Amino acid sequence: MSEDKKSILVLCTGNSARSQMAEGIIRHLFGDRFEVFSAGTHPSLVRPEAIKAMAEIGIDLSGHRSKSVEEFAGREIDYVLTVCDNARENCPYFPARTKVVHHSFDDPAAVEGDEETRLSAFRKVRDQIQDYAASELTAILAK
Repeated sequence: MSEDKKSILVLCTGNSARSQMAEGIIRHLFGDRFEVFSAGTHPSLVRPEAIKAMAEIGIDLSGHRSKSVEEFAGREIDYVLTVCDNARENCPYFPARTKVVHHSFDDPAAVEGDEETRLSAFRKVRDQIQDYAASELTAILAK
């Protein structure tokens, strides 16, 4: 990790949808000031719907992979953003200097139905993450 940039780790359960989309959005908005990563407490695979929903707004997740939070053990992390209640409850210990921020988003991967129904759920959560990052998260990171 770069010495001059602070770091943000976005945590979720599977690191397949919400945390991946949040990583892409936060990197897009704040990549000049922060190194941004995402991980899961029980990583799986990046959902194709997340990749497609993000591509619609010009953010490429196609090269992303689902990572375990264990990959970040021992690293200095400035901010940990948990984006689901399960990740908050199972968040590993981080040093006291790490600021933990929580904002839960619905799990679009839990939505069943045809492709358009599922993609619509991913778009909705993507837009909620964008709104959150542009307002509340911007204020938190400015402190």
